[in-house]
Amino acid sequence: MILLVGALHAVPDLKNKNRLPGWAAYLFTFKSATFPLKIRYLSIMINNLNTPTTTETQQKANRTIGFLLISLSYITALVIGLIVFNNTGGTIWMNLFLADLAATFVIWVSSLLLNNASVYDPYWSVQPIVILPLLMLHVGEITMTSFLLCVVVILWGVRLTLNWVSTFKGLHEQDWRYDQIKHQTGTFYPLVNLLGIQLMPTLIVFACIAPIVYVIYSSQAFTWLILPGLLISLSGVFLEAVADRQMHDFRLKNPGRSVIIREGLWKYSRHPNYLGEIMMWWGAYLVCLACSPSAWMLGLGALVNTALFLFISIPLAEKRLAKNKEGFLEYKQQTRMLLPFPKK
Repeated sequence: MILLVGALHAVPDLKNKNRLPGWAAYLFTFKSATFPLKIRYLSIMINNLNTPTTTETQQKANRTIGFLLISLSYITALVIGLIVFNNTGGTIWMNLFLADLAATFVIWVSSLLLNNASVYDPYWSVQPIVILPLLMLHVGEITMTSFLLCVVVILWGVRLTLNWVSTFKGLHEQDWRYDQIKHQTGTFYPLVNLLGIQLMPTLIVFACIAPIVYVIYSSQAFTWLILPGLLISLSGVFLEAVADRQMHDFRLKNPGRSVIIREGLWKYSRHPNYLGEIMMWWGAYLVCLACSPSAWMLGLGALVNTALFLFISIPLAEKRLAKNKEGFLEYKQQTRMLLPFPKK
């Protein structure tokens, strides 16, 4: 897919500025004897994906094509990651790390070619549900502890990925934070995109799954002491799912999005979905700690993830909410940041 899109961008743009009637039409254009066949219409199609469309039919078409291109990017990333993992020749930790970096690099290139950094967005939830089951198969020994942990991670990852799918509108739109970063960094944006938008979250998620990798690789036996950690992780998955559903329903009832949500979990917590994400990885770490107290240092991932939400994600989100939501400052004074309990 990377080679295909790269080839498309090498094709000169058509002078005809009119939108072609259907993306299946004019698929192949013959230009010269040296290069008798060029996929010129697909190049226009990808450029058009970055332009908002007016009709519902066009919006659905662009969403579908965008989703397919992103899926191809992730399949390519998986293949490259597997090649790196199987040919690096280092320790299991180093092989996983380098494969993860290689896959991230593929997604970064895709985001540049498709002119949308949000191509990376599902990587946060896709990475663990790909790496951990494949690692279990590679190790060849599946203990009850590693199995239960993987089940929780898969529940978390599949739900979060489906939530992304349901909110994906097309390649014409990306996360507002990326637009802000692009405006602020100018010509340095591709590098900032790689290091800040994509590589940093990859490193954080890798650190978050490190306790689970340890449990799987060392084939830790089942102990009842892991149950509190599993319960915390499952509670986090449930909390995140409920919060996202409540927000989805609220936006359907309030399409203008100028009103702050004060329903359900959001009545008592300004960011219950973030709390669920934090709980997910602290629970996984506690499972690892229950199995092997000597692995205490693997809590760094959960710690950094918590710091990411507390000092970056939440402040950025609330700064934007204060500008766009009516009554947000009052809501902030009356509502806790994370814990969903009434504020005295």
